Amino acid sequence: MTKESLHSMVQYLFQEMAAAANSKDAPQMQSYMKTDQPFYGIKAAPRRKIFRRAAKQFSIDSRDEYGQVIRQLWNGTYREDMYQALEVAERYKKYRTQEAMPQYEYLANTATNWDTLDWIAGKLISDLVRKHRGFEAKLKEWRRSDNMWLRRTSLLAHKGHREETHTELLGETILMLSDEEEFFIRKAIGWILRDYSYANPDWVEAFVDEHEDELSGLSKQEALKKIKRVRQSQTTC
Repeated sequence: MTKESLHSMVQYLFQEMAAAANSKDAPQMQSYMKTDQPFYGIKAAPRRKIFRRAAKQFSIDSRDEYGQVIRQLWNGTYREDMYQALEVAERYKKYRTQEAMPQYEYLANTATNWDTLDWIAGKLISDLVRKHRGFEAKLKEWRRSDNMWLRRTSLLAHKGHREETHTELLGETILMLSDEEEFFIRKAIGWILRDYSYANPDWVEAFVDEHEDELSGLSKQEALKKIKRVRQSQTTC
């Protein structure tokens, strides 16, 4: 991809982030994420400030532009380029429709760690699944994927559904993945159960109790955190 082919917003973001790069913080951020991908060393607050400036100066006026900007940023050299791709994906809500699912699936399938995957699954895909239940077929497909991050997506795509949570599908998916030793799957099981406990703590507690032998200690600990915290606060009142 040549510089001339880049969308003007992408060019601006690349230039501004290069100018804001912090060579002191970059190695620490890269080490924390345990990745070979380089970082500019720009922390979240200044990075978002750069994005807000870009969004004010440049418009995205079509679905094709939306996809182009996301793709070009996602394919950037630095990890923060990927973060900016997700800022774009999240901000332009009028393009977050059913037609965006193939692109979100591509992002999830090419994500390499939780920092980007959880954003994609928990904010972009989860919203589409909640609004368009036909995409639950995707979750059933992903939970059988060889790609661990897609399997994690099949869990985190229930995030924020609260009273609209499809508990049968969620429970079935958890039990399908509960025997995995992968930390990121066990953690995701606990997290999504804890997320649902804000809407239905009785269901979560009953599910954990019924499947105590099938769930890992980590999953159970994460699932019951909010429930136990509420009970402790009640006993001290």
